[in-house]
Amino acid sequence: MKTQIMAVMNLTPDSFSDGGLVGVSRDQVLTRVQTLIDQGADWLDLGGESTRPGAEPVDSQTEQDRVLPALEWIKAEHSIPCSIDTSNPQLMLAAASLGADMINDVRALSREGAIEAAAQTELPVVLMHMQGTPNTMQNNPSYQDVEREVLEFLLARAQRCEQAGIGRDKIVLDPGFGFGKTFEHNVTLFKGLASLCQQWPVLVGVSRKRLIGDLTGQPIEARDTGSAVAAALAARAGARWVRVHNVEATRDAIAVMEGLSDV
Repeated sequence: MKTQIMAVMNLTPDSFSDGGLVGVSRDQVLTRVQTLIDQGADWLDLGGESTRPGAEPVDSQTEQDRVLPALEWIKAEHSIPCSIDTSNPQLMLAAASLGADMINDVRALSREGAIEAAAQTELPVVLMHMQGTPNTMQNNPSYQDVEREVLEFLLARAQRCEQAGIGRDKIVLDPGFGFGKTFEHNVTLFKGLASLCQQWPVLVGVSRKRLIGDLTGQPIEARDTGSAVAAALAARAGARWVRVHNVEATRDAIAVMEGLSDV
């Protein structure tokens, strides 16, 4: 199955690479969406709570106020599927009622009521691994065997979802690159990506993350080339979705990878 490009739409003032860029007005949101569609986005991922390292959580109502109007505006004008990047059960339910197409949860539906809410929506869910919380996750992350431990966590969360009534065919796994991992942890997980993709649908998000900075020496605002290469490698490994900031660069990198993969 062809890898889908999921464009990041951060509806927050404080995301690590593009906070505040989308704006909050209907015209600003729709202009950005049209640009992303024109560049080749297959999905949008709407988020109202920053999960950058050190980020503090926002209250439920603030998160809903950021995401729901944008979702409603998008669904009124476009058919592009929308994922909601949230751990908030109330937002999951409200977004589903407005036509959201998937729930993408960095906390793997671990908040109270989240699994029940996700099951009620009957939407596909993305379960991501994170060691700690956004506020603590990069404080000396440690594993005995990062690949095994991440997989065991994700499989346990998937089993819990199935017990709650979420079908296996609606469960997507995300290793959580950069979420409670060192450079070495991220590299190990990336090298094992093809094996995971053979077993489950997988979403990969490495765009502009520290892994790319460590490999290239580039600051956040100059990591799009490296991010696009990483997305193409994830696509070659079998990732079902790549979550990215620069859609155009990603589209071109994947096209070149696919066109020359047999050379």
